[in-house]
This record gives sequence, C-alpha cells and structure tokens, in this order.
Amino acid sequence: MGRAVAPGEPLWLDEDRAWALALSQVEQDSCPDCRQPWAEASHQDSEFGYEAELIRCHACSTGAKALHAYQESGGNAQGLHVSVMKREG
Repeated sequence: MGRAVAPGEPLWLDEDRAWALALSQVEQDSCPDCRQPWAEASHQDSEFGYEAELIRCHACSTGAKALHAYQESGGNAQGLHVSVMKREG
C-alpha cells in the first residue's frame, strides 16, 4: 500500500494525517504489553473477563538463553541487544 509522491506533492495528505492521529489515539489508550484498551482492561468489572494462553516464541527463547549464558559468564548486559536469526536449512 502507498502512493508514489511526485515532486512538489506533499508527503502527507489530510487522510494520511487522520489515519496517523487515529492510530496514535488507539496506541495511547492501549496497554503496552497486551495491547488491550486501557479503559476496558483496567476497569474493575473486567477483572475476570480475560483468558491467557502461554505460547513460547522459540526465537525469543534462544535469545534469552544466549543472554543468560553471557551474564552467567560475567558478561555485562547493560545496553546489550540480542539479534536472533533463523538458521539456514
């Protein structure tokens, strides 16, 4: 999706700005972890209104294991980012 911006044309059209502002409002009213709407998810009546399923991301698990091994060997993890790549084949 998208459009080719010709010379002299604005990068953002009014519709683009409206969509960006709408997304910003949705993101501001969402829990940063589960992405559920704050007003609904934090309401007292919603305390038992959710179910959770544990799903393991094997890519994240591999990264977490590597980080743990690094820290256990005395490595300083401050500012460290973990890059996970899929193996070939």
